[in-house]
Amino acid sequence: MEKIVEQGLLYDFYGELLTDHQRQIYEAAVYNDMSLTEIAEEHGISKQGVHDLIKRCTNTLWGYENKLHMIRRFEAIKNNADQLLKVSENGNSDDLATDVREIALKIIEELG
Repeated sequence: MEKIVEQGLLYDFYGELLTDHQRQIYEAAVYNDMSLTEIAEEHGISKQGVHDLIKRCTNTLWGYENKLHMIRRFEAIKNNADQLLKVSENGNSDDLATDVREIALKIIEELG
């Protein structure tokens, strides 16, 4: 996964668990695409401090994902929903009910 997309997903799922200061810095880097220098000047900290904070935040967010698996579960459910859509568009009536049932069971298992 591309690093910026990965950081965005992590933040979308777990960003609210960061402090206000961490969120401001992380958003500036990830969403506003500001340079370390720009962020440092805006927040009155060193460029190295910004770099370290972003790295710590990313590690913290990965720690949440490793414990909670919300992104993995979201992606599994999304893939199953995509399969349901394909089956409903392409399946013939004999196999459709069986295919839909199997995929629905996968979704229920992910949610359970």
